[in-house]
Amino acid sequence: MAGHSKWANIQHRKGRQDAVRSKLFSKLAKEITVAAKMGDPDPEKNPRLRLAVKTAKTQSVPKDVIDRAIKKALGGDAENYDEIRYEGYGPEGIAFIVETMTDNVNRTASNVRSLFTKAGGNLGTSGSVSFMFDRVGEITYDASVGDADTVMMAAIEAGAEDVESDEEGHWIYCADTDLAAVSDALEAELGESKESKLIWKPQNRTEVDLETAQKLMRLVEALEDDDDVQSVTANFDVPEDVAAQL
Repeated sequence: MAGHSKWANIQHRKGRQDAVRSKLFSKLAKEITVAAKMGDPDPEKNPRLRLAVKTAKTQSVPKDVIDRAIKKALGGDAENYDEIRYEGYGPEGIAFIVETMTDNVNRTASNVRSLFTKAGGNLGTSGSVSFMFDRVGEITYDASVGDADTVMMAAIEAGAEDVESDEEGHWIYCADTDLAAVSDALEAELGESKESKLIWKPQNRTEVDLETAQKLMRLVEALEDDDDVQSVTANFDVPEDVAAQL
């Protein structure tokens, strides 16, 4: 069991969730609308929609916002969004994958490229960094759900492939196509998870110093602040002594 990447936890401790709550709700609602529009509007018959609704609930998105997002897709008045993945390098050659959902590809491409350039990085072509990541399902539980061995056994029984545990929680990984099934099996054993989603998991992470960590965090936050960006993944990690200074 390897230690989980700390940069997401650092963002949490900095209190960014409160500052961007309305933006987060908007992005989650957009995913729900797109999932409902692309498949069955019933979450029980649409795995992508079910995961989108579950994620929204764990982030405390109000029920009426979730219902409105689904009805928007059913009403036929939802915008048409393109799902575009951008790949590139940030400061010190750190690899980034940026997933977007946009109704204006030119605007989004220009914004993402500009943010990389300002940070001293550059956008690459499709596939230029994704080979350094694996597309997997990630299911998150708080540390209070049980010790590492308990969670590991439950994960194995559920069909998961790997578990990372530390004092802040448990991260369970499975094949991307198995996410819904593994998530359901784990909930039957451990209760409702904190989060369940598809991610790009770095095959290796590069530890960075304080100056580089600050540059990278600024780029991550700038990208996440863009309304068209749904997720940002990078293959860096922040050592504990550096994290304490952020």
